[in-house]
Amino acid sequence: MKVIKFFIFLAVAALLSACAAKPMAQDPSTWDKNAVIYEVNVRQYTVPGTFNAFAQHLPQLKQLGVNILWIMPINPISKKDRKGTLGSYYAVQNYKEVNPEFGTADDFKNLVKQAHEMGFKVILDWVANHTGRDNVWIAEHPDWYVKDSLGKPLAPNGWTDVAKLNYANKNMRAAMIDAMLYWVKDFDIDGFRCDVATDVPLDFWTQAKAALDKVKPVFLLAEGDNPAYTVKVFNMDYNWKLLHAMNQIAKGEEQPASLDKVIQYTDSAYTPNAIKMNFITNHDENSWTGSEYERMDGGANTFAVLTYVWPGMPLIYTGQEVGMKKRLLFFDKDTVPSWNNPTEFAFYQSLNELKHSQTALNAGSGGGKMIRYTTESPWVYSFSRVLPNDSVMVVLNLSNKPQKVHFNGIVPSGQWMDWFTKTRVNASSLEGETLAPWQYQLLVSRVK
Repeated sequence: MKVIKFFIFLAVAALLSACAAKPMAQDPSTWDKNAVIYEVNVRQYTVPGTFNAFAQHLPQLKQLGVNILWIMPINPISKKDRKGTLGSYYAVQNYKEVNPEFGTADDFKNLVKQAHEMGFKVILDWVANHTGRDNVWIAEHPDWYVKDSLGKPLAPNGWTDVAKLNYANKNMRAAMIDAMLYWVKDFDIDGFRCDVATDVPLDFWTQAKAALDKVKPVFLLAEGDNPAYTVKVFNMDYNWKLLHAMNQIAKGEEQPASLDKVIQYTDSAYTPNAIKMNFITNHDENSWTGSEYERMDGGANTFAVLTYVWPGMPLIYTGQEVGMKKRLLFFDKDTVPSWNNPTEFAFYQSLNELKHSQTALNAGSGGGKMIRYTTESPWVYSFSRVLPNDSVMVVLNLSNKPQKVHFNGIVPSGQWMDWFTKTRVNASSLEGETLAPWQYQLLVSRVK
């Protein structure tokens, strides 16, 4: 039976190294500093696959402790060159309509209203790079599309069910911004997750953000990994480097020290207030690469802990909180097998409480500086997030074999709090302890 522990270590504030002076990204809003984002796959969430059926799960998500609901695309799906029986959510037929598969516009408006009343923020998945191949714009405005060598709308990246938009056309840009404004004004959404955002010109996003913010400040998540996009426009982007490193470590292809390169890249390339989204799964990874249990062996929960303590904002995907092990179909109807897994639910519920209560884990410049602790075993990875009055330390065995903990430098000491049991422990007991395969330990300096 796998032993699960949670621990914290208070490091001395003097260990914090000063951040190099950088231009500041857009300041995070007050609600994204310690938030957890949750990706909603409406089609596969319930057997009916509707807004109304999903709304019945809002109390459960409130209990789980997530804050931001990222809802996958809700627009009608093109029928021309459609893949599978229902098609891709990302082949949009009309930007100002709702997919009848999910319900009506009023159903969605009511969903957003209910979510807001319960304290959630709602961001909508937005596909600005391309449309479906029978989108209403194709016939009405053929000059709004990039053409292939035959003069037909180009299918980008080999995606045969979509057509690439032409951002050299000012009228198309205006129509795209108008469509985004529609969902903010009429449905009161709080922002957008922007599909393949870095394939769309940055100056368009600058235009769109300025127009949207005149209605209300919006939160923008970029599907991308380009620091330039977070300087003036996006609040957060994908931490793909962290995901890829975790996948390779899980397979034994890389050692945990490769994680150091991830944080070094982020610290050097990104501004202090830029937020990285940390995840072990999402809709693409689950359907195309495999569930976290396929990719990460028995270490799925261990890597999940890492995504919560690592600088940034953690993501939970539909079904992750109940240990879903299957790949959900992407172009056809499928459902999460069961929403009944109290143990896994409690695990993520506890991690969400950790994220909310420990200010050292805040995203952006307000979070604790990351301090690494080296060990003799290359498969033990340890670090702390440190603020003057609030610190968190994690020790993880990132392998499927037992590993003994021997610190090369500073050895933790003193009385701390076991996060999971809320009992006092002496951090010096970490030295010499043998961690079971994939075991993780975490200490917190205080419980609020």
